[in-house]
Amino acid sequence: MALDELRTLARAKLRGAGLAPAHAEAVAETMVAGERDGCTSHGIYRLLVAVSSIEKGVVVPDAEPVLSHPARALVRVDGGGGFAQLAFQTGKPALIEKAKANGIAALALNNVVHFAALWPEVEELAEAGLVALAFTPSHAWVAPSGGTEPVFGTNPIAFGWPRPNGPPFVFDFATSMVARGEIELHRRAGRSVPDDWGVDAEGKPTTDPAAMLAGAMRTFGGHKGSALAAMIELLAGPLIGDMTSRESIDWDAGRGGSPLGGELIIAIDPRGFLGDFLPEHQDRAEAMFAAITGQGARLPSARRYTAREVSLVEGVEISTDLYRDVTALKG
Repeated sequence: MALDELRTLARAKLRGAGLAPAHAEAVAETMVAGERDGCTSHGIYRLLVAVSSIEKGVVVPDAEPVLSHPARALVRVDGGGGFAQLAFQTGKPALIEKAKANGIAALALNNVVHFAALWPEVEELAEAGLVALAFTPSHAWVAPSGGTEPVFGTNPIAFGWPRPNGPPFVFDFATSMVARGEIELHRRAGRSVPDDWGVDAEGKPTTDPAAMLAGAMRTFGGHKGSALAAMIELLAGPLIGDMTSRESIDWDAGRGGSPLGGELIIAIDPRGFLGDFLPEHQDRAEAMFAAITGQGARLPSARRYTAREVSLVEGVEISTDLYRDVTALKG
């Protein structure tokens, strides 16, 4: 499918589910971006997730994000229970303006529904010349290191670094062993999963994706990933006055919808620290990147950018089963 065709399909299905036009446009773009960049677990498959959350009443389909300014370098957007994408677009201009005026600024998204990756946000900010970090909890699906009962969400962290002659350096990864969507894709395809990704409902290792989804996922890196997951709970939960992953899944009350909660985005203007010396220190950063790629190692995001170059010309391939399920949605 051509990307424009995919975009039109996603918008139509989101509108058919009752999502307001502005939300449908913003949400569709993140799905198309995921598919475009080869991140299929966050691509058009997420249309099924988003529509399900709308139909279950988890999402306020016509929510109007409300922008406020708690302090000179702080921006807050109350998403009103809508998807996070439109809330981010609402707060982004003020975040960029404040970061460039003050050297650093933060954006709190409150009361928003999450279902997607964080790299689109930090990539957009890095393209504006800012260093960016983003954090969000989710539903309590992940057990702490040494435990078997879910406490954390998949709790991703994303980072973006602007580069003078090319796309930004970006990474985005869950603090769980794998994104939950990846387990779901294995389930849909009838494939087993590695037994170190999680445990079943009895706390025992399993290779059955359905059993793992009903049990608990594991953090990556043992206690290190567990500590990072706890940090993200605090930064994008209590610090900004929003829910933890356990509170989010309790609020869901068994509906099986996407997580509701907060997101914290921090933007730093390198010129604020470096002034006229910025080019000199950008060159030092580029020397580090060259030292990585010069020995054959791959920079995070390089695979996405390669996939993007191809899909912008050739379009993307969608599995027959997924295409059938998506086109069967109303709209």
